[in-house]
Amino acid sequence: MQTSPAHAAHHDDREIETLDEFDAVVSARSTLAGFRVQAVDLTDRTRELLGNDTAGAVFLGCRMRADAETKVRADGALVFPPVPDLPFDPYRGLLYSPDELFDGLDKGYEQTPDALSYAWFQRTRADGDIFASMLRSVHDDAVSDALDELLRGTRVVGVMGGHAMARGTQAYAGAARLGRELTRAGFTVATGGGPGAMEAANLGAYAAPFEDAMLDKACELLARAPSFTPSITDWARAAFEVRAQWPKGGLSVGIPTWFYGHEPPNAFASHIAKYFANATREDGLLARSTAGVVFLPGAAGTVQEIFDNATPNYYESRGEPTPMVLVDEAHWTVKLPTWPLLRALARERSMEARIALVDRIEEAPAMLKRLIG
Repeated sequence: MQTSPAHAAHHDDREIETLDEFDAVVSARSTLAGFRVQAVDLTDRTRELLGNDTAGAVFLGCRMRADAETKVRADGALVFPPVPDLPFDPYRGLLYSPDELFDGLDKGYEQTPDALSYAWFQRTRADGDIFASMLRSVHDDAVSDALDELLRGTRVVGVMGGHAMARGTQAYAGAARLGRELTRAGFTVATGGGPGAMEAANLGAYAAPFEDAMLDKACELLARAPSFTPSITDWARAAFEVRAQWPKGGLSVGIPTWFYGHEPPNAFASHIAKYFANATREDGLLARSTAGVVFLPGAAGTVQEIFDNATPNYYESRGEPTPMVLVDEAHWTVKLPTWPLLRALARERSMEARIALVDRIEEAPAMLKRLIG
């Protein structure tokens, strides 16, 4: 999977998302006409803005000096200025990193951009302010754009499961081994980006480049703060301790939401696509899991995801059905009997050959590969 700086080759070649890209375009083309410049601080590029044609360009949330702004507007460029006093950038060009969302964690989670963005969402979601809802929509669209650019050409496997799975349990270690094995097999792991089973799968992907023993040690360290309750700060600090001890882990994606504000993102996904709108996030996560989805034991949210995924597979609205592997026979046949309904739905349709139930998490990667065919 591409890392952020290398993703430039994947996006629309009229989009400029970093200062390096801006400099490269100016130097190679001597024009900015028709380009889209996204959330780049251009206060030190006044000479370039004054000296190059910007007709038809669009500047989304770019800081620039007043004389440069006057000139590009006169050229016919559209300028959407930065929005003051927001804890997030609605025009952002790249996905979030854990370091960015948890910046300031040493002062407590409440001071981080993640917590401040949720607090802003709580304040504005109920007041019906068209400006706030527009900012949320622009932000979520920018995140989707960045996510598509990052994942283009990769084989993505979604790992779904509940947030309640505690660190230090066998189930958590199993979910982590699953993430590690999928990553080592060349898949990009994508999760809902939160705690529990989601964190475990992202941790496994992070652990993929290291020796096997690293994951056991990491799980031991994390078990000191088994859950994000009562303290998100302690829970997140434990994750950053693991990252500090084993820097430069494997890549994976987390796709969380501020809609569930009590549920923080996990720090093991290298790229975080965080949304305000949960519906956009849910659909986007499943639609991008092009190589299939593994469903670990979960409750209502995971059941919903199973059928959100089954519906396009049933109608083939996204093309060929994608593999679905449910893990834990007792859970999906007795506790929450989702499997019999899924199997009945699939009968005599092409998705029938793409669904499977396995009892143990260790069986999931081989089954997934078999279903991919």
